[in-house]
Amino acid sequence: MTTNALIEAARAVRENAYAPYSRFKVGAAVRTSSGAIYVGCNVENVAYPEGTCAEAGALAAMAAAGEYEIVEVAVIADSPEPVPCCGGCRQKLAEFGTISVPVTLATIDGATLTTTVGDLLPGTFTAEHMERS
Repeated sequence: MTTNALIEAARAVRENAYAPYSRFKVGAAVRTSSGAIYVGCNVENVAYPEGTCAEAGALAAMAAAGEYEIVEVAVIADSPEPVPCCGGCRQKLAEFGTISVPVTLATIDGATLTTTVGDLLPGTFTAEHMERS
């Protein structure tokens, strides 16, 4: 599957976003090492900040299926320029992928920006930080 297919999966799920307050729908898709694609959309809640980001939803679907390694990510939103993941989602992506995992940020109008998990989250906090000698 291509990056374009991953973007299209994110675009399709974006339509299901529950965003009655911000009206800012976001879709995300992650590809795993098995080649499977999992998607998620943002789900808002009137009690901010209790909503769920699209990236977190895609990762939750992936984990629910028993997979734990991402190899590619796509995120799409209706914005003038590609929108980066929030800080929490950057850390969530780093939990399941290496710093070299490509992340394509896209707009519904076709603009894209490709970066990596490591570029999105320099100084990533990892499990190695918790190890004791």
